[in-house]
Amino acid sequence: MEVREIELAPGESYTLRLTGRGARGYVWTWRVGGDEDAVSVAEGPESAGRRAEPGAALERAYTVRAVRAGGRARIRFAQVRPPYPQEAPYDEFLLEVTVTAGA
Repeated sequence: MEVREIELAPGESYTLRLTGRGARGYVWTWRVGGDEDAVSVAEGPESAGRRAEPGAALERAYTVRAVRAGGRARIRFAQVRPPYPQEAPYDEFLLEVTVTAGA
């Protein structure tokens, strides 16, 4: 599992790009831990509507936005196959976000 640490000021955003395996039935999910109200996460528009060759990996973009100063959130992204919740994730990524007071 890769771990990345970033700092953002309230209102700033960070785009995380993860390789998808949708052709194999995998999707990225995320769960925010720590100060859950310090950040928001949304799948970015770069992911929507893009087509790839059959079986090819497709990059997914997720936008993390800092909301509340002084917060620390841990966002765990997991690549899973929804029909098989008992299976371990194919891949995982941990993003640790510190929301600073800003300038």
